[in-house]
Amino acid sequence: MPKRTDIKKVMVIGSGPIVIGQAAEFDYAGTQACLALKEEGYEVILANSNPATIMTDQAIADKIYMEPLTLEYIAKIIRYERPDAIVPGIGGQTGLNIAMQLEKKGVLKECQVELLGTSSQSIERAEDRELFKELCQELGEPVLPSIITHSMEEAIKAAEEIGYPVVLRPAFTLGGTGGGFADNEEELLEIMKNALKLSPVHQVLVEKSIKGYKEIEYEVMRDKNDTAIAVCNMENIDPVGIHTGDSIVVAPSQTLTNKEYHLLRDSALKIIRALKIEGGCNVQFALDPQSFDYFLIEVNPRVSRSSALASKATGYPIARVSAKISVGMTLDEIRIANTPASFEPTLDYVVTKMPRFPFDKFSDANNKLSTQMKATGEVMSIGRNIEESLLKAVRSLETGVCHVWMRKFDSFTKEELLAYIQDGTDDRIYAIAQLLRLGTDPALISETTQIDMLFIEKINNIVRLEEELAEQKGSLDALKKAKKYGFCDKYIAKLWGMEEEDVFALRCGADIFPVYKMIDTCASEFESYIPYFYSTYAEENESIVSDKQKVVVLGSGPIRIGQGVEFDYSTVHAVMTIKAAGYEAIIINNNPETVSTDYTCSDKLYFEPLTVEDVMNILHLEQPIGVIASLGGQTAINLAQPLMERGVRIIGTGVEAIDRAENRDSFEKLLKDLAIPQPKGKAVTTIEEGVRAAAEIGYPVLVRPSFVLGGRAMQIVANEDMLRHYLKTAVEVDADKPVLVDKYIVGKEVEVDAVCDGENVFVPGIMELVERTGVHSGDSISVYPAFSISQKVKETILDYTKKLGLGIGIVGLYNIQFIVDRQENVYVIEVNPRSSRTVPFLSKATGYSLADIGTMAILGKTLAQQGFEEIYPPEKERWYVKVPAFSFSKLRGMDAYLSPEMKSTGEAIGYDEKLTRALYKALQASGMNVVNYGTIFVTIADADKEEALPLIRRFYNMGFNIEATLGTAMFLKEHGIRTRVKKKISEGSEEILDSIRQGYVTYVINTRDVNSLGVYSDGYEIRGCAVENNVTIFTALDTVKVLLDVLEETTMGISTI
Repeated sequence: MPKRTDIKKVMVIGSGPIVIGQAAEFDYAGTQACLALKEEGYEVILANSNPATIMTDQAIADKIYMEPLTLEYIAKIIRYERPDAIVPGIGGQTGLNIAMQLEKKGVLKECQVELLGTSSQSIERAEDRELFKELCQELGEPVLPSIITHSMEEAIKAAEEIGYPVVLRPAFTLGGTGGGFADNEEELLEIMKNALKLSPVHQVLVEKSIKGYKEIEYEVMRDKNDTAIAVCNMENIDPVGIHTGDSIVVAPSQTLTNKEYHLLRDSALKIIRALKIEGGCNVQFALDPQSFDYFLIEVNPRVSRSSALASKATGYPIARVSAKISVGMTLDEIRIANTPASFEPTLDYVVTKMPRFPFDKFSDANNKLSTQMKATGEVMSIGRNIEESLLKAVRSLETGVCHVWMRKFDSFTKEELLAYIQDGTDDRIYAIAQLLRLGTDPALISETTQIDMLFIEKINNIVRLEEELAEQKGSLDALKKAKKYGFCDKYIAKLWGMEEEDVFALRCGADIFPVYKMIDTCASEFESYIPYFYSTYAEENESIVSDKQKVVVLGSGPIRIGQGVEFDYSTVHAVMTIKAAGYEAIIINNNPETVSTDYTCSDKLYFEPLTVEDVMNILHLEQPIGVIASLGGQTAINLAQPLMERGVRIIGTGVEAIDRAENRDSFEKLLKDLAIPQPKGKAVTTIEEGVRAAAEIGYPVLVRPSFVLGGRAMQIVANEDMLRHYLKTAVEVDADKPVLVDKYIVGKEVEVDAVCDGENVFVPGIMELVERTGVHSGDSISVYPAFSISQKVKETILDYTKKLGLGIGIVGLYNIQFIVDRQENVYVIEVNPRSSRTVPFLSKATGYSLADIGTMAILGKTLAQQGFEEIYPPEKERWYVKVPAFSFSKLRGMDAYLSPEMKSTGEAIGYDEKLTRALYKALQASGMNVVNYGTIFVTIADADKEEALPLIRRFYNMGFNIEATLGTAMFLKEHGIRTRVKKKISEGSEEILDSIRQGYVTYVINTRDVNSLGVYSDGYEIRGCAVENNVTIFTALDTVKVLLDVLEETTMGISTI
């Protein structure tokens, strides 16, 4: 049936800020869906509060509302816009939950808006555990024995009935938040307490544990004609018990027999037909490795993390097809390249997905994996065999490893390793490889880890090949074989005791280069040319090199804290600009979640690791006129130097300029020449030197390693003992890795993003951060236009920005952070010679698309030619606020105290004519619970008491109850504020934690003394408890101040007559 003509205007609900468990894959799906609907001629209205993504860009939808994704705001948009229909299944769990609320509250009925695609009854049947169980029993599909409970007592009874071990799953939470395994009653009670609180409907499912089964997923599609196909099936290398988002996944499945494959495929298709799903759907199975028994784990009636992976793995655009099905089209009418969408894709390669974890940044977070997702991002790689695919994935992760070998396991004994691999961790696969090097029996490893023997054998093949290689130093045959199985030059060089360049030279001499194979959905059964390639060492090359002038853009790799989807935004914009300027645009990237790795985005996409070797192989084939390294975050910047040394032309900001900005000494020298002040500081290479430098500069000092992104391992240190502790534990100090010691200046932090073309500079806007220095700029609330700095300061900032852009030699985008102290002195903290995390926010707030302007400058079009005559345009009338979104509840053991180390995973935006209202909307959009009543719990360091007093008095006057620890309480009482005293945790009392758990505490305000280093202090426990109970925590008084402004604006007061 052709598309519907009775619908003109369609609304898409996005997924909001990025948190662990709901990341960029939903932006990719949403972008695809909006474009697909526009392509069919519908007017598209988009609601999404995430400024970092390309999805909320003007080009994607006809109208964009970046408002908080709550029932109240979405209902307002619907009443105002009156769309004919809503597409619910694109914005992850957030979008789905809102669509269901709109339906239940009668908003859709009132405004005559229809839900497109899967009906609300079907969504209920898939999401509600009881209804889903009933459906499975009707169909005769095996489902796990489980009982829904609403209290501790019910849970204990249920677990006895089912029999331990059991798994607990709270209803309606995202990414498995709050669930876990219990082997006995004690463990059950501990998990249950948290699980009941986290579920919005206070129900928790107690179900039989099938830890150790194989976890298999199917991505399936159905249209309203009841045509259903399986797009892709995937197998988790890790068994059930580790969240699929944290597992290494291969596609297509590798260990299923033909019978098992069809058994599960038939079951998946049967389920989506029974649920009457229209569009894409994800079905998860647990399969007993010893028999043909299987269970249905869950069905997601929406686009999911796995569907982004399946789309990239097969070249079949699931979200695009789902959007077209939702407006009444059928699979046989929708075209993909040159086959209809009703063809099941076939793969003649192996795809591996590996998760990227944040444990390198948070050494104190627990790295044991379970049903609660912890990964922030993922990489995908493609190879002709499992070994090649796995090794390419390992070196795509950028965790400092280039092979299944991790230095830390070299010192482990066999017994220690066997104990280590019993639990799933982020680095278990490297421990397994080390065990195989020590000659451990693969069967024993398979038994210990419950990982299928096939995968252990494949890792064993890699280990045996290492031994073979080591014996045949310099042999070309051995080299060819190693390359075929995915070994990188760097590791071969390590085995042969040479430099990586020597191996590269050897390969060049013997002309050993990879060929590039195409990903088309039909394994070349039909004639098609899809410009989407992966490398492998084989015969025929399918990548046709055109005679156009080419520009290569390096992507930003996996999403991690400090380098998120913001960098993909710049990449995509650059590609559009390069194409418009008449060049061929080529992208190299390895992140399956993003828009830049959609093959329709660029002229050519290479899905490869971002390492020097892999990039060089592509450049060897393509011979571009230049490579852009300043848009893919630190990943791409780090490649600039080695690529230039190998004769590659880097266009835009050059290697010398990058060095001038990032190398401490040359940067200091430049600032001296330009007479621009910076905080006093020194780079040190030994502990003693560090202590001397700090004494000279004067405490408190800020210490951090040089060359980092997202402020990794930064700390404010107040005395010599703390400094020694930091230099011993947090970083390795040596001649190659200097540590920076800087004077810590208290002041306002101000940030600019700018474009320089080599002659002139353009600064679209100046942003001011709410929190003072000491909180990482990525974790601060950022406001445009600046709200408290004088015109004089702005002029100084613009002057410094221009001098620095020209002095460093920037061509393209750059970002500068300043401190303004009380005397209005402006200091430069740092210059990033690349696109930064604030580019999308500032572009959307000011209306100047920075990434486009920057890319034009890189391609040689001056700012004057682009029409920018002045350095700073008039500021906007509206206020725009960016608020960070955190994922603390996902990472147990991680401290929620804001520091110079970046901790947020995403961001939300709010805008309004009034600053307080813009702040209110942004705080709501970031997921904070903003309420104007209740109890606040306060515990404050002595140094902050004077400053905190008027703030707490404002809460008191608004009618809040105040609770505090003894010291703080006495201080407040002296000043006439009624305060309840709570005993300290260190005195053995649970009072504080109980009041947080009971749910009447609305906010916790907790500041700590710079001198206290004890991590496991009372404050740490209080923050941990607040995180687990969804209570908002403030560790910076500046944030409390803006919250009060917001609450006072929105609250009616009471008083006697």
